[in-house]
Amino acid sequence: MHQREEAASPLVIPNVWDAVSARVFAGAGHAALATSSAAVAAVLGHEDGGHTPPDEMFAAIARITRAVDVPVTADIEDGYGLSPREIVERLLEAGAVGCNLEDSDPATGQVKDADRHADWLAEVSVEAGDRLVVNARIDTFLFGDGSVESAVKRARRYVEAGADVVYPILAPSELLPDIVACVDCPVNALCLPDGPTPAELGALGAMRVTFGHTLHRRATNALLDIVSDLA
Repeated sequence: MHQREEAASPLVIPNVWDAVSARVFAGAGHAALATSSAAVAAVLGHEDGGHTPPDEMFAAIARITRAVDVPVTADIEDGYGLSPREIVERLLEAGAVGCNLEDSDPATGQVKDADRHADWLAEVSVEAGDRLVVNARIDTFLFGDGSVESAVKRARRYVEAGADVVYPILAPSELLPDIVACVDCPVNALCLPDGPTPAELGALGAMRVTFGHTLHRRATNALLDIVSDLA
């Protein structure tokens, strides 16, 4: 699904948070969906950053996959301390076709050692085989030095470890072509409300576009408008 005929036509994957939002976006014709850990956490009453109990997160993912007929990939943060085998087993049990795994520690707000994280990703990849698409999130623009060099170094290491997609979250759009040119796999770009459109991100080289928690934030703002109208 990441392959495309035109540069401006990346795979656009809306991030959902419950069965209702999943049905809305699938009903609108989107061919694949992703969960947002931040949005799911908010719906479940937890803070983002690894605070959602794994049982609750995987149960939420399962409710979403049961609600739609399109593939769903799951944002499971840094894996919640689960072993690679348990991560894969629980994703498959929940009906997910892939996952995001980030390379920072939510407790410290620091990026992890790249080699150690790559070794861990390799274990996940071996357990997953061809049953899951592993999207390796790179947090150097979030917590690291914000350089193309650091992002590319990690991206290449993660691809060698078996990652199918790399996701340099919050990479400035003007740097995206430099990252794409140095990485031999699809690159996931984050679409922000005031940033480039999915088509523009595709033209810059992104083959996959997601939205993080921004769609849930817009839905919440719509509820605030409803509250205002009721008042």
